[in-house]
Amino acid sequence: MSMELIKPGVNIDFVGKMKYAMMLSALLIIIGIGAIVYHGGLNLGIDFAGGSIIQVKFSKNVSADHIRSALKSTKLENSTIQQFGVNEFLIRTHESFSDQKMLDVNVKQPLSAMFSQDFEIRRVEVVGSKVSSDFSRKAIIAVIFSWLAILVYVTWRFEFRYAAGGILALVHDTLIVIGAVAFMNMEFTINILAVLVFVIGFSINDTIVTLDRIREIVKRNTNQKLGDIINLAINETLSRTILTSLTVFFTVLALYIFGGAVIRDFAFAMLIGTVVGTYSTIYIACTSVLFFENLQLAKMKRNK
Repeated sequence: MSMELIKPGVNIDFVGKMKYAMMLSALLIIIGIGAIVYHGGLNLGIDFAGGSIIQVKFSKNVSADHIRSALKSTKLENSTIQQFGVNEFLIRTHESFSDQKMLDVNVKQPLSAMFSQDFEIRRVEVVGSKVSSDFSRKAIIAVIFSWLAILVYVTWRFEFRYAAGGILALVHDTLIVIGAVAFMNMEFTINILAVLVFVIGFSINDTIVTLDRIREIVKRNTNQKLGDIINLAINETLSRTILTSLTVFFTVLALYIFGGAVIRDFAFAMLIGTVVGTYSTIYIACTSVLFFENLQLAKMKRNK
């Protein structure tokens, strides 16, 4: 016996709210683009921008200003210093600290002079500029190829109008997640890229279930209006959509609350992606199918 949150026969008019949903989506995308422009681009992590991350743990209370003061006149003078936990900090710089002597001169010695031996360097990550630029290019290609592969599959499995709706939903989800990361000025790291790939898979899986139900109803009721069919299909699959999304959402919420500073940005982006991926199935993918249908009908009327 399957669990149903939505009682059979409920008919929420999703298609009727299409214009408001489109306005909301446009607003969110504009805010995201505005945040990227305001911050002068994405806050790229060293995976994409190159440079070094140095994680330092102190045994007594210190502030980012104290650390910056200690690193004055070194190559880390203009670095970004971010609190990472209790008395733990991440020092981010575009300089490469792959050489141990360079690390001693610019990090260990200045910190020792101010804090004695009350600190421990826990981690040093270094990515060269050539590696990071190559990685950035491959990341963009990977996301675009995933869109194209899904476009081809859904076109073959259904029709082009369904595929176009699915791809519009994926582009919409990707833009909003990136916009949320930019709005919060979070680092765009390999973890955020993993979130984008997850959201693409999660969203299209949910979308295909709903599109398949639309196609089934179209075959049974060839004379029924497509808008009514889309509403019926969304309502029939709503219980499944909510249950799937809530399961993922609460799991990721637990990660966000209890996972600690290391994965907080990752979990935040996942939360946004889960909500947006569910929303886009209903209001972007399905309503896009209706939009392409109306375009086709308008074209046929003009040709008569």
